[in-house]
Amino acid sequence: MPTIRPRRSVLYMPGSNARALEKAREIAADALILDLEDAVAPEAKAAAREQVCAAVKAGGYGRRELVIRTNGVDTPWFGADLAAAVAADPDAILIPKVSTPETLQQIDATLDRLKAQPGLRVWAMIETPLAILQAETIARAARDPGSRLACFVLGTNDLAKETRARFVPGRAPMLPWLTSAILAARAHGLDILQDADPPGAGCDRQCRLRSR
Repeated sequence: MPTIRPRRSVLYMPGSNARALEKAREIAADALILDLEDAVAPEAKAAAREQVCAAVKAGGYGRRELVIRTNGVDTPWFGADLAAAVAADPDAILIPKVSTPETLQQIDATLDRLKAQPGLRVWAMIETPLAILQAETIARAARDPGSRLACFVLGTNDLAKETRARFVPGRAPMLPWLTSAILAARAHGLDILQDADPPGAGCDRQCRLRSR
């Protein structure tokens, strides 16, 4: 039987915070997303990349699933992020703002050129209106031979920002979007994680996220 790794709690950790990366070795979370994107200021990107990849290589995280979130594919940091993440060999690499299947095809081709380990998975952030509209097409990419896509991560804060939807109890404005993404993921055998409600749901302010 395949080994099942529960994801009852998935915690984002800022890659620029060495103390947080060290503390994460003892946090009771099933998976850790070591973040090089939103949690890291532009001037700290290179140092955070080096620090995160060194932490993954050093290990000591027990059975926790380790995921490195890169900067977006359209940023100046992405190429170096992806190459460093491949060298560190986490369980998965999380790609922000995946809105088309072509993005995933490009990622897979690049990972092959970088000689990534066969077990390295790709997680895709679904956090734009276009990604929701194309969720089934993006999920279908997982059926392509050689695809590494294994999981959707719904970024509801960015969806709220781009659609100007408010966070309200029950997330009523977002339910159609979330349902579409869940159906697409499950139709093609993908896992899917959803951001937890931010503190003070019902207001517009951004916050650091946890996923479940």
